[in-house]
Amino acid sequence: MQTAGTRDRIVVTAARLIQRQGYVGTGIKQIAKEAEATLGSVYHFFPGGKEAVAVAAIGHSGAEFGAFLRESLDGTEDPAEAVERCADRLARELRASGWTDGCPVTAAALETLGSDTGVQRACAEALRDWERLVFEKLTGAGFPAEDARDLATTVIGTLEGAEVTAQVRRSEEPLRVAGRHLARLLRSYARTDSTPPDRPGAG
Repeated sequence: MQTAGTRDRIVVTAARLIQRQGYVGTGIKQIAKEAEATLGSVYHFFPGGKEAVAVAAIGHSGAEFGAFLRESLDGTEDPAEAVERCADRLARELRASGWTDGCPVTAAALETLGSDTGVQRACAEALRDWERLVFEKLTGAGFPAEDARDLATTVIGTLEGAEVTAQVRRSEEPLRVAGRHLARLLRSYARTDSTPPDRPGAG
């Protein structure tokens, strides 16, 4: 009899493999072997095969990074400081992994560009969820909704691109630079949107 634990192992294993070697480079037999499951078990839980496993794995990874992002954003009231801290934390964890544990969502998305597949849709959903978390942080801090929406897209897009660059260069610097400049961008919007104080004698 199959257990829920077996399914969870398959999903988590697939997520880690996609993270380290991409969607194309990850085979269903490897997933089964490293999850300590039979190939029959994989197809039992995922009749759609490799793509179905990958969709579940991307959903898992999306939720995992979403929790990381929420924790980083909730760590301080200032959105600019929160985003910079998030970038710094990503840089440290990427280095600690030996530059292998990048974003599995980005890896899978890049390999399936131009296709209308379950994998591509799962990646798009993960990105939207992350943008929503940043959007909620910004609107909670008083940013107008339209600005918050644009900035949330910018924050997630910049962090994802910087993470790939950091992996390629094997350096924390791309993420740290991205964090600093995103913080400056957010602070510039805060200043622009604030009402200047009345000058003495004005009126």
